[in-house]
Amino acid sequence: MLILGIETSCDETAAAVVEDGGRVLSNVVRSQIDLHEPFGGVVPEIACRAHVDVITAVIDRALTEAGVSLAEIGGVAATARPGLIGALLVGLTAGKAIALARGLPLAGVDHVQAHVYSARMAPDPPAYPYVCLVASGGHTVVFRAESPLATAALGATTDDAAGEAFDKAAVLLGLSYPGGPRLAALAATGNRTAIRFPRAFLTDPRIRFSFSGVKTAVLYHLRGQDGAGGGAAPAAAARREDVAASFQEAVVDALVVKTLQAAAQQGIPRVAVTGGVSASLRLRERFEEEARRARVAGQAVRVHFPPRALTTDNGAMIAGLGYHLLAAGQTAPLSLPAVPS
Repeated sequence: MLILGIETSCDETAAAVVEDGGRVLSNVVRSQIDLHEPFGGVVPEIACRAHVDVITAVIDRALTEAGVSLAEIGGVAATARPGLIGALLVGLTAGKAIALARGLPLAGVDHVQAHVYSARMAPDPPAYPYVCLVASGGHTVVFRAESPLATAALGATTDDAAGEAFDKAAVLLGLSYPGGPRLAALAATGNRTAIRFPRAFLTDPRIRFSFSGVKTAVLYHLRGQDGAGGGAAPAAAARREDVAASFQEAVVDALVVKTLQAAAQQGIPRVAVTGGVSASLRLRERFEEEARRARVAGQAVRVHFPPRALTTDNGAMIAGLGYHLLAAGQTAPLSLPAVPS
């Protein structure tokens, strides 16, 4: 069955056509980076208006690149939660309109659950069950995945998401939006052991993350203990690349240690790492390094990553999970609401 997937939970307008939940025929993403860069972050009203402007063109392009027409589509999947409420409404309304006009079944998809499923769309997907870290600008959660439609949260961040912490640290370092990729690029030239920033919950048996402390530590390092040192870093912290590398290493440490801890607690030697932060080269390196040393249930731990095109927000993962919802008879009514949380 061909599924049209639509994703507009934040600042990327995306649509894709996926066959039987796994074969990606098209995956179109329209970025809004240029619109939000002057403001240093996503402006919800601008994001919503931009979605309205391009949603039809993005869907048309996804169909064209897949070489199919709406007459060949068997169902529509659209992100219904979580995200910016106005942004969600644009994609969900487009999906409802197509479903109504064509008489197609509609699936309302949870954006975070779709990230968990995205690992199954890799060429070498993890077998069920697997432990999955979803790390992005809005979410940092560890799940146990039993099947496409059966997942359970094992733990999450108590404050900032990992991607959000990257963006905020980037602002402190004077880097422009989007901060995460630019901080990673700066960190690649720095000494990751130059500064020992704090790592929260590393020895705690609970699966928890906290990134507000390391973010504050960066602030104090750059501007003094009262945080009032102005915009310029003091001479002692002039090597911004070392600050960036040391901060990145602190965040990566927490993500790797707690995710592998969850795998050990669950007795599952299969780990997936998804979401926008999973595109980080350093995160991938550390997961591979630590997995080679780890043993769970007497087996070596295998780490799986989705294709890079499926790490950030995209319509393919929405269509992929939507296929399983529709196959299980979990169709959504046209009255389905958008839910921000």
